[in-house]
Amino acid sequence: MPDENNLDSTTNKTSGTVSFISLGGIEDVTRNMYLYEYNNQILIVDCGLGFPDESMLGVDLLLPDISYLLDLINKQGKKIVGMVLTHGHEDHIGGLPFILPQLPQFPIYGTPLTAALANEKMIDYKVPTRINTVQFTDKELQLGDFRVSFVRVTHSILDSSNIIIKTPAGNLYHGSDFKFDLTPVDGHRSDFLKITQAAREGFLALMSDCLGSDREGFSQSEQNLGGRFEREMRNCSGKFIITTYSSNVSRLNQAIQAAEITGRKVCFVGRSIIKVKEIAERLGYLHMRSGTEVAINDLPNYKSKQILLLVAGSQGQENSALTRIAEGEHKDIKLDPLDTVVFSSDTIPGNELSVSALGDSIAKRGAKVLYSNGTGMYHVSGHGSAGDHMLLIALTQPRYLLPISGTYRNMVAYRTTAQQMGYKRNDIFLIENGQEVFFSKNSARFGKKIDIKHVYVDQVSGEELENFVVRDRERLAKEGVVIIMAEITAANGQLATPPEVIARGSYLTDTKEISQSLAAELEKVLSAHDEKVTNWFHVRRTIGEASERFLYKKLRTRPLVLPVVIEV
Repeated sequence: MPDENNLDSTTNKTSGTVSFISLGGIEDVTRNMYLYEYNNQILIVDCGLGFPDESMLGVDLLLPDISYLLDLINKQGKKIVGMVLTHGHEDHIGGLPFILPQLPQFPIYGTPLTAALANEKMIDYKVPTRINTVQFTDKELQLGDFRVSFVRVTHSILDSSNIIIKTPAGNLYHGSDFKFDLTPVDGHRSDFLKITQAAREGFLALMSDCLGSDREGFSQSEQNLGGRFEREMRNCSGKFIITTYSSNVSRLNQAIQAAEITGRKVCFVGRSIIKVKEIAERLGYLHMRSGTEVAINDLPNYKSKQILLLVAGSQGQENSALTRIAEGEHKDIKLDPLDTVVFSSDTIPGNELSVSALGDSIAKRGAKVLYSNGTGMYHVSGHGSAGDHMLLIALTQPRYLLPISGTYRNMVAYRTTAQQMGYKRNDIFLIENGQEVFFSKNSARFGKKIDIKHVYVDQVSGEELENFVVRDRERLAKEGVVIIMAEITAANGQLATPPEVIARGSYLTDTKEISQSLAAELEKVLSAHDEKVTNWFHVRRTIGEASERFLYKKLRTRPLVLPVVIEV
């Protein structure tokens, strides 16, 4: 991609140059983590996590690959001067408890709800680091040579911010997830004045959320949903259930207000949504009249039509409250044919099958299921459309543009929009994770390209997994496992008896015939090493590789082969 921009790709840096590189968040949308580097100082923006697809068996989470960052610190002697968090979504703060223990101490800042959610996560994982709370009215933070300020923007979670980053090389605008909602539920519009005032000093570059760039116009306002919730509640003769992202406090407030208008009590169901409710109440962000909320064990005291349930599990998570309700396994809540379940959220890419299956399970119990399906009926995107992006470009008037937090398709659409506004193709950087870009007062250019790998976290142990573990799990799931029991004579390294083949999870049935054919193949391979065995690891590997080749050549199957070598 650097050739596409046809810019100077030299990597010699000067003191008047600031470097930008993404460790996650570009193309794959999640795992947002960005590094700004000036001289020997590093400023980090966000530390998120990602979610596995169906091929990543036994994997619960994906993390940013911080190998490059560790090299900067440990081998090049560079210093992290601070981290700032743009908002409280998992793909921007979820990696903190896994990443921070690997890094030295440095200050971390976030706005009130962001810091509260992040600190709750630190407590859960017993990480001693604490995130400092900043207000939107606070003065600039001085972090080494970086001066940082938070700009309020509207998104699908309260206290979302964009970040103004001032450096001796020039000023940068980190436009994380946003849209320009002029009628937000909490009444706090994006701070247009702060953006335009900063723009008077000039911005070298705008790093902009581009996830909705393929949609025309402006994204819908959150305000539109309240009336729809109220109408559906009036039409529902049973329990009314809303599932959404647990962190969407504005959406919770809209649902609560509709419940109070229609005379329903509100019950929060699911650990994550209860935790967010408690944090939002503590901050004064949740608006609910006294007597509106009821505990789950008090539900039998009310008729179904008097109840609104706010339930965690909108993405079809296996052990979520909504999944247990849908499968009839929840001890306190059962679905009835008069009930209505509203999915007030977008489906995260990769979760389509689980969300669809969850909807089917609910429908089988006779309840009514309502989705937005992109119509904006019960959920509107928190990400801006092309109009929102054009407005941010017009407000900041940057010299260069670099779309982030989107797929490559989104990035291309963003570039098209920017070109319509008069930007030249060479002034718009489309990059991959790991591609460095240098910005200075008079130029921008590509730097080095580092390899960024998936970092997997096991769902049981919480430990990181190597790539080969995930590949082995894929093979086990698809084609089973074949164990090769081979007795080897230590004196000459040859088979003492024909190997025994044990197949599990495979269509291989006649293992006796396979054993005979495989014996001939292994004898041929081992005959080249007719001497006393000194390296049993080599013998085991030779048998394993030969068995894999044999099975594929003869049967066109690639099971996980486990050679067991017995010395005789």
